[in-house]
Amino acid sequence: MIKRLLIAIVLLVLVVGGIVGYNMFRSKMIAQYFATMKQPPVAVSVSEVKPITWTPGLEAIGTASAAQGTDLAVEMGGTVQEINFKSNDKVTKGQLLLKIDDRSERADLEAANAGLDLAETSLKRARELSQRGVSATSNLDQAEATAQEARASVAKLQAVLEKKRLVAPFDGVVGIPQVELGQYVATGATFATLQDRDHMRVDFTLAEQQARQAVVGQAVEVTTEDGTLDLKGEITGVEPKIDANSRLVTLRADVANDDERLTPGQFVHVRVVLPEEKNVIALPQTVVSSNLYGDSVFVVRKETPEGSDKPQLVAKQVFVTLGRRSGTLIEITKGLKAGDLVVNAGQNKLTSGATVSIDNTISPDPDAPSQADVMKALGMPESTGQDAAKSQ
Repeated sequence: MIKRLLIAIVLLVLVVGGIVGYNMFRSKMIAQYFATMKQPPVAVSVSEVKPITWTPGLEAIGTASAAQGTDLAVEMGGTVQEINFKSNDKVTKGQLLLKIDDRSERADLEAANAGLDLAETSLKRARELSQRGVSATSNLDQAEATAQEARASVAKLQAVLEKKRLVAPFDGVVGIPQVELGQYVATGATFATLQDRDHMRVDFTLAEQQARQAVVGQAVEVTTEDGTLDLKGEITGVEPKIDANSRLVTLRADVANDDERLTPGQFVHVRVVLPEEKNVIALPQTVVSSNLYGDSVFVVRKETPEGSDKPQLVAKQVFVTLGRRSGTLIEITKGLKAGDLVVNAGQNKLTSGATVSIDNTISPDPDAPSQADVMKALGMPESTGQDAAKSQ
């Protein structure tokens, strides 16, 4: 009985030991496999870092307005007698737009003209009598004063009539009528707007530090919010006083608007063009990755792995210092040099030190170098890149 029990125990130990040993061996081999497994190269496209001619600018937002634009208002109250314009009519300077009922003033003017005729006749008679010496000098003085008063009365009534005939002060496009025929309007009531849209101006603001770089005559570029309109102009005025509350400086630029696509009151983006700078390193903003540790890019370099004599293409994460922005480009002040190959697509799949293969057949950079040029620049045979691509 004891002998059988011992045999069973020995067999049980052998089975359990075999199972444990097998599991330990399998775990060791799996770990060794993953430790020595070679990761396939990651396909990326690259751009060559080249110094460019940089056109810096000051970015701002502004509001468009007509170079000549105003709300037309009634100078004297009364009943609207004539409306001589329609919405969006192009009118010329001096064109009659609105007429207020002036019958009472015209009657007063006729009476004043009659009084003026009488005063002029009396003055003429007084002068003749004075020349003959049969009239006192005071009579002549009284006649001259009466005639002068009559002329002033006529001039005053003519001015009143002019105020009831409202004309266009300049050429432009008139807006929607705000009054109707027969309507009584009070003094100062707006009856339409008039805008000269052939020439526009844009008012915008810059920080006081930036405003020092902007001067009268400097070129500006104006774009609309949807990007469908690009116009050019120049700065015509810089406010000599800084706003004490916002610390901003107001500037004004004149912009040609021949096709009248820019509308008064429209929101626009303004870029003040600064002098060009040569030999500046700039990259598309999408190339740069930002995190808590800073801004970085991936640079493709040639490395020979330890224990191997065959070089490989490796992506290295390089931290850079950023400068100014211009459109889609951003300036790199530190971290890169001319000739570096920067990853412009596929960097989201990379870690520093990962092997890569170059595939510039589909690249966001239209000037991306070919695979042959990349291999030549890195001093590697072209077949290396081809073999890496095939291995995927």
